[in-house]
Amino acid sequence: MRVGVLASGAGTNLQAILDRVHARGGVQVVAVGSDQPGAPALERAARAGIETAEFPAGADRAARDAAIADWLEARGVELVVLAGYMALLDPAFLARFPQRVINVHPALLPAFPGLRAIEQALDYGVKVFGVTVHFVDEGVDTGPVIAQRAVELPDATDPAAVREALRPLEHDLLCEAVELIAAGAVALDPERPRRVVIRR
Repeated sequence: MRVGVLASGAGTNLQAILDRVHARGGVQVVAVGSDQPGAPALERAARAGIETAEFPAGADRAARDAAIADWLEARGVELVVLAGYMALLDPAFLARFPQRVINVHPALLPAFPGLRAIEQALDYGVKVFGVTVHFVDEGVDTGPVIAQRAVELPDATDPAAVREALRPLEHDLLCEAVELIAAGAVALDPERPRRVVIRR
């Protein structure tokens, strides 16, 4: 399975994929793109010998997303992984990769979607935090859930500390999801299309 990764920042989730999944079990990361010129994620990909490209934000989001889709399709990408990609993708992009775009989110969806999820959770006073990997649809973090994992942090007050605690969960869950999809073990339930079935 040929994988394209989109990332906006440091690329720690990308690095986990490169370290644990890339070139194993038929998974090949073939392209890494970013909306942030010079993003460290691009440097990580380049060091691994993977082709990279920059797609800076501009006035025409649809044109940018079409350019990203063209670039990924030209490289035969079968699964698009959003690994800390902070821009929304327009419906036309998603239509070109149906049920083939996944995202990792630092909350137990459907709770706390969108930006500042950890801060939202802290403001709400939760004691259990978590991570979700889900298919991307046209909403904001509303796609079918593939996997979730939680951790109890009853005394948490600092978003940075929570983020640090969740990072290993993000790495594990995202890599596991890519492996499961590559193995053909993930499907939408035909009777309940928003429910994901995992066949291990």
